[in-house]
Amino acid sequence: MAKLYFYYASMNAGKSTTLLQADFNYRERGMETMLFTAGVHDRGGTGVIDSRIGLSAQATPFAADTDIAGLVAERHAHSRVACVLIDEAQFLSADQVAQLGRIADVMAIPVLAYGLRTDFQGELFEGSARLLAIADALVELKSVCTCGRKAVMNLRVDVEGRAVREGAQTEIGGNDRYVAMCRKHFIEALSGTGALSIGSAESC
Repeated sequence: MAKLYFYYASMNAGKSTTLLQADFNYRERGMETMLFTAGVHDRGGTGVIDSRIGLSAQATPFAADTDIAGLVAERHAHSRVACVLIDEAQFLSADQVAQLGRIADVMAIPVLAYGLRTDFQGELFEGSARLLAIADALVELKSVCTCGRKAVMNLRVDVEGRAVREGAQTEIGGNDRYVAMCRKHFIEALSGTGALSIGSAESC
């Protein structure tokens, strides 16, 4: 029976790399896949899934009103789709997550969704919240805070390295705008003032 998987992590945990490796594994065995990524995520160009270690692949960009299930059903009717892979899954709407469930349950196609769990304020994204609620399998990909503890939060910083406490939930950026942190240092950074200060491993 096909399942809906949610692979979640903080920034820099290798989500896109893991997705691209899974896609390669299917294609190497002659199986067809469909890749989707958020249209707002254009770090490597619109419709491109790119990892920080240099791997990339073309994907179908989705917006809030994209009928993902419809696109998969159309392709599947002409050429059997073995797996659907979603990058930046935190940007899915709740309805789109329900569509992913139908792809797995009705079309019997495994769905692998990869994304952040929380935003820069520690709040759940809509897509992540629904995936956490209905996915068959939840898999945490590990990242590391500079102190050595597991990074579970995503801190947004300004050009001077200071923690950003307010703003739009969605703001695309890389290592220059976001820092993966353990909960302790995330809370300290949000409650402190001045330049970002990360503790040593001993302080954890």
